[in-house]
Amino acid sequence: MRASDWIARFLAAQRVEAVYEVAGGMIANFIDALHRDGQVRIVACHHEQGAGFAAEGHARMNGIPGVAMGTSGPGAINLLTALGSCHFDSTPAVFITGQVNRAEQKRDRPIRQLGFQETDVVAMAEPIAKAAMRVEAIEDLPRRLTEAFALARAGRPGPVLVDIPLDLQLAEVEAPLPDAPAAIDAAEEAALPEDAIARIVDDLARAERPLILAGGGLRAGLAVDGFRQLVDRLGVPVVNSLMAVDALPFDHPQRVGLIGTYGNRWANIALSRCDALLVLGSRLDIRQTGADTDAFAAGRTIHHVDCDPGEVNNRVTGCQALIAPLSTAIAALGEAAADLPSGAHESWSSEIAELAREWPDTEELPGIEGINPNLLMHQLSNEAAAAYVADVGQHQMWAAQSLELSGQQRFLTSGGMGAMGSALPMAVGAAVASRRPVAMIAGDGGFQLNIQELQTIARNEMPVKMVVLDNGCHGMVRQFQESYFDGRYPSTVWGYSAPSFVAVANAYGIPARRVEEPVDVADAVEEMWGAEGPYLLEVAIDLNANAYPKIAFGHPISEMEPFVAPKAMEST
Repeated sequence: MRASDWIARFLAAQRVEAVYEVAGGMIANFIDALHRDGQVRIVACHHEQGAGFAAEGHARMNGIPGVAMGTSGPGAINLLTALGSCHFDSTPAVFITGQVNRAEQKRDRPIRQLGFQETDVVAMAEPIAKAAMRVEAIEDLPRRLTEAFALARAGRPGPVLVDIPLDLQLAEVEAPLPDAPAAIDAAEEAALPEDAIARIVDDLARAERPLILAGGGLRAGLAVDGFRQLVDRLGVPVVNSLMAVDALPFDHPQRVGLIGTYGNRWANIALSRCDALLVLGSRLDIRQTGADTDAFAAGRTIHHVDCDPGEVNNRVTGCQALIAPLSTAIAALGEAAADLPSGAHESWSSEIAELAREWPDTEELPGIEGINPNLLMHQLSNEAAAAYVADVGQHQMWAAQSLELSGQQRFLTSGGMGAMGSALPMAVGAAVASRRPVAMIAGDGGFQLNIQELQTIARNEMPVKMVVLDNGCHGMVRQFQESYFDGRYPSTVWGYSAPSFVAVANAYGIPARRVEEPVDVADAVEEMWGAEGPYLLEVAIDLNANAYPKIAFGHPISEMEPFVAPKAMEST
């Protein structure tokens, strides 16, 4: 069997549902093979970065490695931002790039390039992937692809890049086709220390103000269901990082809210008051803890559970570490907590509830002109959506602070990479994976970075509901300039512009509407959700609206702008 045909059937055996790509000469064989085989859907995107983010969105919905393809040179390089996003946010993916014929590769010659578009994408990808592989011989192809899919899912998930020369795509493969997904090597798990498990449960039970911090590792580790059962047993309030907005339903009695740089004020205050903290799958990076790590750790016992030993006692030191897969650790914790009495932390939960009443999210921007962005997020919440996909910027923080997610809804966003322009194509992948409506929330600046994927949505009649918050600027950096550059706004306000997104959507054949007044929001949102296919809702937001609250840089997490001024310019 020709290699390109073998690959098409191999992908189907891995339970891959769709491949996202932009056509190019060095992947034309793959596309043709997929088309003829017919088992895996081809989703033709309009930029390779969009294809990569779509694969990421697909993978994050179902846990099966997402697949994106790019041709040699610019196509392969355009995949790298999405590859890095998968790496930083632990998303399983396989990126397949076409390469020029082996005879056209420069190898050790002291020249820049021999073949047209020849580019060493493997060397570029290595720092931001679990692995980047060159296929050098046809005998290696089956093994390399099998390794790539197994590695993408193993341990802490992530992306793998496989670069395949054109001549090998045409070569004959003699290896048998697998009839099941690539097996992950079953590394022997060390038995969890019973004393450590008992100590965690005992510390939480005895504490007056215990908290659990839910991180993105819960999703990456396929541990959310077990986590929810554990929370119900422990009865301990739960705060979440940006990557774990969907760890608990909005109405869950133990859910507190978002913590971190732009966390809900009440949640950050609760975190500052807690005396025992269980961290599950969170890196405790600067956007979660603030810059003052001593204040974050002071006065509390911290148990940190993670599958990656490098992430524990990294920035925040003095944590009691438990290195284990989250699903395994959570199961053990649940067994140890089976006999705990209920209602042990009711007074602490009541204290947190009072903080939430004192500092409501919709009152963080008093006197705002026009539509309140936090109130908008509450209004956008609708159980029809399989997922809410947020781009990067102020709207991302308003969404994480205020969306009301049900138990089965997902919240997807680019965390570690923080890639503007990721949401629109990521919503494409989420919609393909879920076969249900998906809501995308973006700012006018970020939306323009991959706006060409409107054609992907229109052509495929995808039920993506796009909400563009138009504040006429790059809002998050404008807020940064307001704080640190005496209100000078080059490139964010001055020298920046955006089109009418309603007109742009209509040009793609997508129905759209713009709202500018609060009284019109409810009707516009109802119209959006009532539309059968794609819909774009453009919402005018005050240019001067800031994402508040915000940790005042250099201060403890409970001291937040606008009431406290930062000590220095933040570095992130």
